[in-house]
Amino acid sequence: MKKIFIIIYFAVLLLYIPKQAFAMHIMEGFLPIEWALFWWGITLPSLIIGLRSIKKKVKEHPELKMMLGLSGAFAFVLSALKIPSVTGSCSHPTGVGLGTVLFGPTAMSVVGFIVLLFQSLLLAHGGLTTLGANAFSMAVAGPIIAYLVYKGATKVGLSFSVAVFLAAALGDLGTYVVTSFQLALAFPAETGGIMASFAKFSGIFAFTQIPLAISEGLLTVIIMNMLTKYNIKELKLLRVLAKEGR
Repeated sequence: MKKIFIIIYFAVLLLYIPKQAFAMHIMEGFLPIEWALFWWGITLPSLIIGLRSIKKKVKEHPELKMMLGLSGAFAFVLSALKIPSVTGSCSHPTGVGLGTVLFGPTAMSVVGFIVLLFQSLLLAHGGLTTLGANAFSMAVAGPIIAYLVYKGATKVGLSFSVAVFLAAALGDLGTYVVTSFQLALAFPAETGGIMASFAKFSGIFAFTQIPLAISEGLLTVIIMNMLTKYNIKELKLLRVLAKEGR
């Protein structure tokens, strides 16, 4: 576990600190206030459910706190990488696939929300008014998609590594499909309306997000393989390896 944290620590130094902070995800003030409030409203229930899930898991197994912290650090580092894409937003990995496989989508909604909150307050990435929208796409929808993909992949008999890769990669892409839809709802095209706007936003995102999603999937598999080598006990407590017979 210490080795993994060291890798993440130096990744932060190399990938974030030397760079000037620009807006990450949907930036502050970009969404109309009615849509900002709407996304806050549908995100809050997920956070309440997620807090209960985390409280239950940590109460039963306090030794999982370190693994939960790792999930947060992984998401923080990857989501700090940013490539300008659509005006007012950026493409970047999400990092939520790892935590979703470990703790499930409800717990990851809280972890992802905290990551985005810290970035908006301390790093000037995103914003408080758009935090609800950003959290819904990256911390709610993304983990749900990743979880469903992971469970579906394991159910049809795909290997553990392939299931993790697909969960992380498609969870990443799913986040940006939702983000594109959020932007399309807020800024429908004059001709074609919401669907035309969605096609434009998602098409622009695709150029940067598809290779990022593949990279995130591969990196998540590497980290998970390290965990299966050094943290088997914790993974068994989380029932991640129950079907893999490790």
